[in-house]
Amino acid sequence: MSALPSARQSQAAIRLQGLEKIYAGGKRALDGVSLSIPRGSMFGLLGPNGAGKSTLINILAGLVMKTAGTAEVWGFDIDVNPRNAKASLGVVPQELLFDAFFTPFETLELQAGLFGVPKASRQTMELLRKVRLDDKAHAYSRTLSGGMKRRLLIAKALVHNPPVVILDEPTAGVDIELRQMLWAYVRELHAAGTTVVLTTHYLEEAEALCDRIAIVNHGRIVIDTDTPSLLSQAREKRVVVVLQDDISVVPAIEGAMRVELLDPRRLDILYDKAQVQAGAILAGLAAAGLCVVDVTTREADLEDVFLQLTGAAT
Repeated sequence: MSALPSARQSQAAIRLQGLEKIYAGGKRALDGVSLSIPRGSMFGLLGPNGAGKSTLINILAGLVMKTAGTAEVWGFDIDVNPRNAKASLGVVPQELLFDAFFTPFETLELQAGLFGVPKASRQTMELLRKVRLDDKAHAYSRTLSGGMKRRLLIAKALVHNPPVVILDEPTAGVDIELRQMLWAYVRELHAAGTTVVLTTHYLEEAEALCDRIAIVNHGRIVIDTDTPSLLSQAREKRVVVVLQDDISVVPAIEGAMRVELLDPRRLDILYDKAQVQAGAILAGLAAAGLCVVDVTTREADLEDVFLQLTGAAT
């Protein structure tokens, strides 16, 4: 990646302060969003449908006018220095939009021209090689598969070598093999110094890739923290025990939030690990006269935290 301006080294990659958007008719999509995305981070922006993620991205990309607040990309205010802000950002949209009669090579060349990249500085074929489309460089875009189009969108966002890239649901609707390939390329981008902002519905994707995560709901940031701290909020833990003998009645276990009989010899026990230790649960089973022959546990994951914070659990 290109060298960073020394005067801007300490600034955030993206900084939002009191960002608001109210659409015609009074719908409030963003309600005072303040957020600082560190430079060099792999940042996850999560939230349910309609939470405001797309509106936020479109404001940064210059496609939607904000109602109030400020937004900066790489230290450039999107109102004061819109050209510099746009040049610092590459956006991979969720929608697969292409001119059907342009080839991938022509698509990237045109995009580079729009950003004022001199012909001698363009890396069109190198980008196509990186996303494994060099063999399709001169095929019409309409002949590409959905996965190929997704990869071309990523290359298109990188033609001007932006220091910040936003990937909006990059693996939506793609198969597992392509998703893993895209994950690998995103990691490669990040390792090269690019700040990556990822929105995704695949929570395991955010958990595996992102070092920091913010969750937006109803136009507000409900949490913004590093991934380990976020996962530490998942207090629920599940233990499944296999008993030596059949039982027909669910025993009362002190400290358990829920005890469910899966079959005559298996109990599913949910407890709050901040309040109770696994040993106490097993001691409760022994006190109830039950002999345990096998134990498996599952820690709560990002999905549990997400549902808890967005109130989506029912």
